Amino acid sequence: MRNLMIFAAVLVVLGSFMAQMADKFTPASANSGPLKVQPVTVAQATPRSLSIPRDARGHFQTDGRIDGQRVAFMVDTGASLVALNEKSAARFGLRPSRSDYNATVTTANGTIKAARSRIAMIDLGGIVVRDVDAMVLPDEALSENLLGLSFLSKLKRFEYANGKLVLEQ
Repeated sequence: MRNLMIFAAVLVVLGSFMAQMADKFTPASANSGPLKVQPVTVAQATPRSLSIPRDARGHFQTDGRIDGQRVAFMVDTGASLVALNEKSAARFGLRPSRSDYNATVTTANGTIKAARSRIAMIDLGGIVVRDVDAMVLPDEALSENLLGLSFLSKLKRFEYANGKLVLEQ
């Protein structure tokens, strides 16, 4: 329950940050009509897409790769940034020092310090996004890694349809 409260508070903080960022950017063709899902392809001329079904909890879980290391994510359209716990970040060499934890994140259980970071590349089933803003949070503050808008906003589109979350690049 504590982790859920922390998670919710992190989402609120990250959401407010992305709301400020959204004022500066216009999303790419948000009203362009229904999404036609195409299989993931290697060719650059064809859009790459990934369809993620809901899990038993109703969440969208997927595996990605950062620097070749598998990282489990919960897709969170309400999270402003990609958020990683320390254990996951350390697997691909991201180990912020104590002094790097200078971003304040307010949660239901109090204030938590997080470390700002940037990920060179995240690969989700062939959908590759480069130069992704992220935050590293202590393991006790974040039980699941979040795939937030700093990744999702760089896609052509993401859409919930027929019980699945569809990502298209």
